[in-house]
Amino acid sequence: MFTGIIENLGEITNLERVNGNLSITVKCAFTHELKIDQSVAHNGVCLTVVSINDSEYTVTAIDETLKKTCLGELNKNDIINLERGMKLGDRLDGHIVQGHIDQIGTCTDIKESNGSWIFTFNYDKSFGNITIEKGSITVNGVSLTVVNSKDNTFSVAIIPYTFEHTTFKHINKGSNVNLEFDVIGKYVKRLTTV
Repeated sequence: MFTGIIENLGEITNLERVNGNLSITVKCAFTHELKIDQSVAHNGVCLTVVSINDSEYTVTAIDETLKKTCLGELNKNDIINLERGMKLGDRLDGHIVQGHIDQIGTCTDIKESNGSWIFTFNYDKSFGNITIEKGSITVNGVSLTVVNSKDNTFSVAIIPYTFEHTTFKHINKGSNVNLEFDVIGKYVKRLTTV
């Protein structure tokens, strides 16, 4: 379980295909605090630490994960958003995030707006996911509030702190992102469509 509050940025130091899986090696400031079997969200995708070597650790994304996320688009030296699992008893500063990506979205527009940015994303509505105005959405692991919710598109407002301390500064028009829709909204939708 995560909150969508990015703890650190990591740098991809190695990528290795093993059969249908992808081993991802990451360098980050909190590697020395990690343990084998610990869950870490990588651009919103919950992956298990399988090895640690000094300031780097490795996780494995299986074929199923690669099909449903943008992790297969990573390159060596890319920067990614990282968040360790929440501790019981901590404040929930973002929203409830599972680290299970629902689908990939694409950035269709970026506008500067008096010191902040408005990012707009499209997604395939045939997956049955929805956003609601002022509801929660996770984009590459970042907990955000939806603005301008439409049938298959939504926008988010990014403050300077979030822009500087996450990978939003690297997202361009046409970039693919990992989307996790609000877990409560998913259950409500499921109950009302059954």
